[in-house]
Amino acid sequence: MVLENNLSLAKKVNRLLHWGHWFSFFNILLALAVTSVYWLAEPSPSTFLGWLYLILNWLGHTAFICFLFFILTIFPISLIFPYQRHVRGMAAVLASAAFVILIFDAYVYANLGYHIGSASLDQTSELLRQQIVTNLRNFILIVAAASALLLSLELVISNFTWKKIERLKQSAIGSSLFAFFLGSFMLSHMIHIYADAQLKYDVTKQDNVLPLSYPATAKGFLARYQFIQSDEQTFDAFKHVEFPHMPTMQHDLSCNTHAAGKSTLILVSTHIDKALQRQLGENGFKALEKHFAPTHVSEALLNLLYGKFMTNEHIKQYLDNAPSWLNEQAKKRISISKASNTEVGMLSWLQNTTPLDYAIVFDNNVQDNLRNYQKYDNIVVLELTGQSLQFNLAKAKAWTNWHALLQLQSHRVTQQLDWLPTLLSQAGCANRSSWLGDDLLSPERLPKLSINEQEIISFKKDKMVILRADGSYGVWSAGTLVPLNEKLNFPLLTDALKRLDTTHTP
Repeated sequence: MVLENNLSLAKKVNRLLHWGHWFSFFNILLALAVTSVYWLAEPSPSTFLGWLYLILNWLGHTAFICFLFFILTIFPISLIFPYQRHVRGMAAVLASAAFVILIFDAYVYANLGYHIGSASLDQTSELLRQQIVTNLRNFILIVAAASALLLSLELVISNFTWKKIERLKQSAIGSSLFAFFLGSFMLSHMIHIYADAQLKYDVTKQDNVLPLSYPATAKGFLARYQFIQSDEQTFDAFKHVEFPHMPTMQHDLSCNTHAAGKSTLILVSTHIDKALQRQLGENGFKALEKHFAPTHVSEALLNLLYGKFMTNEHIKQYLDNAPSWLNEQAKKRISISKASNTEVGMLSWLQNTTPLDYAIVFDNNVQDNLRNYQKYDNIVVLELTGQSLQFNLAKAKAWTNWHALLQLQSHRVTQQLDWLPTLLSQAGCANRSSWLGDDLLSPERLPKLSINEQEIISFKKDKMVILRADGSYGVWSAGTLVPLNEKLNFPLLTDALKRLDTTHTP
């Protein structure tokens, strides 16, 4: 009797395991449709090897995820609780829940460029909050309908495979399917090993596209965003990079007098010493503690006046001419000039003219001339460059009496790229395209971004992330410049690089 019971139990478990394998196979087909969204959200490979890896990785890794789900859920349930109706029902519920998570992850990846996880918790929560706030009713209906549809589909798959299990076993295609998916999985890994050794970045840039895949690396990240080409054998400076997201075009700036704010002056000096700081403090100015500027003069000028990164060797062609945004309409409201005692050698077009109500003035003798600028409601005094031997983008002194700015910026990083869009906004001037910097009186849209010939730098709150051209990186506190023992924050860099998608080179 005991033997018969054991045989009956063994048959139940064996039938459930065979059913589980076929249940997993049909879920692989369904998962392939979902995981195709990840590839649609990415640029297509440019080489045959890249395409081959994409297809094999898509097939093999999707099958691996589904089989892993079977091993971790359905398999132990079948052994511990071998009652077919209960196991089939629980498997359908678990599979439906897993697909809801997978679909949500694909949605997050398509919108944000990375998967859900601890590093992207804030961004994922904000994306979800936006959907709920925008239309709560439709959100609930869509989630409920999708969940009900998935559960119904999983129950149909569960019942179908249970009824057809004997016929499926006799079809003898199970071993072929297993070999096909296993072969795809193994071959994709072999291609990845080869590509990693031979620096085939058209392959390695696909790391971390699928969930639970290869973790993203700094070099793969650079290849993904085309900071290096797929056939490069070494990592060079970014100065030869042609950004595909930043076509060269002229600014179409328009100004509206009714949209203007209070008169605003940006005073730029090569150095702010202690005596000037003391004078500024006595006149009601306060320091911006987290202001960053490039350590090279040419790069600082490109940031401040042109809203541009220094990523090529043709800097002189920009600095020899006034910015393209300074058209005839803008010249009536905004001026760029120098004080009589100040020379800015790189800007041959710069003249000593009377500043307008919204102005950028280069003045190396602010301490003596400050009283001449009392007509302005808002004044910002800046050091042109940062001072550091360690960083290419370093802390620079910045003082202001602009109360609205001080209230909003007490805990936020500012950089030279921000002053141009802020001044234009004050003057009531708008451009069809966004700037690389922020209007400091508006909410921060994305993490700060700075790119020079050697590195990508991003800020979010107090965190400063630097990714260098050779693939090395570092994470620091922006306030104290103390190094933080943290991994490279790919969601932060991904969000920062979205600035390139909506901006253009002046």
